[in-house]
Amino acid sequence: MGNRPKALLPYRGRPMVEHALAVLRAGGCARVRVVLGAEAARVLATAELGDADVVLNPDWETGMGSSLRAGLTGLTAGAALIGLVDTPGVTAAAVARVLASGAGLAAASYDGERGHPVLIAARYFEEARRGAVGDAGARTLLRAHAGELRLVECADVASPEDVDTPEQLARLQGLE
Repeated sequence: MGNRPKALLPYRGRPMVEHALAVLRAGGCARVRVVLGAEAARVLATAELGDADVVLNPDWETGMGSSLRAGLTGLTAGAALIGLVDTPGVTAAAVARVLASGAGLAAASYDGERGHPVLIAARYFEEARRGAVGDAGARTLLRAHAGELRLVECADVASPEDVDTPEQLARLQGLE
């Protein structure tokens, strides 16, 4: 996406980070933690993050694993719902379904394929941090506990598509 941070890409009239926060809150997340890496100062100066707990990730260049580690470090919640800023097709309904799953590990699925958001109970935080290397994110944890992972079908209420190109962003906004 060039030199523009995905968090600040316009999506339906506001920055994608604001859209993501609104979706998480509407889906039932009482507390929201935002991990910022590239262009963090620009995001903080531009986007309205409200009462979100902002965590800076100085290691963002090493991959999304560092963002997961930063987000889970020091977290005292009983669980964390992991959402991505570049999946604007994820809806509050999908967030609510995953939160309501009652599982220690749960993930939205789209026609049977695992996607986001992902719910991780506190008992897995340390293991998730250890396995979050490079662009792996929570993949290592989810594979290690595949038998415990509950997939929550969300294809009828959300889209898992992420935004990596201007064309994808335009299509997701309904402009193409």
